[in-house]
Formats: sequence, structure tokens, C-alpha cells
Amino acid sequence: MNPVTVTVGAAAILFGLYMSFLRITNPAKLGKLEPMKERFGTAGAAIHFIAYSVVPVAYGIVTILGGLKGDPLF
Repeated sequence: MNPVTVTVGAAAILFGLYMSFLRITNPAKLGKLEPMKERFGTAGAAIHFIAYSVVPVAYGIVTILGGLKGDPLF
């Protein structure tokens, strides 16, 4: 097990979950959301959700699994 890799993965998951929480409770704090909505419409909201919520969680899961196998982060 590589604890650094697991920690980075956990941090990525927490970031993605926090961004999802903010999207639900206080979207005004997400500074890039409104400009993306204005420029791309509903696709901008989807792009923001994928980039700031889905990708970090997916990256965190993959990183944790690699860390548990013993793979280094770098």
C-alpha cells in the first residue's frame, strides 16, 4: 500500500463531493458556473458538473485503487 497515493485519491474524492454539495446548497460560491452557463447554456452546467464533480471522484477512485495495490503516484 502506498499511503501518499491513497491520501491524494481521498482528497480528490472529497473535493468532488464538496463541489457537488456546493452545487446543491450554494451555487453562488461556484465562480465559474455562471459564466459557463451564460456562454454554453445548459451544456455549460453539465461541463462544470463533469469537470468539477465527476472527474475528481473518478480520479480519486482510480488513484486509491492503485495506491492500495502499491503503485506510486509519480
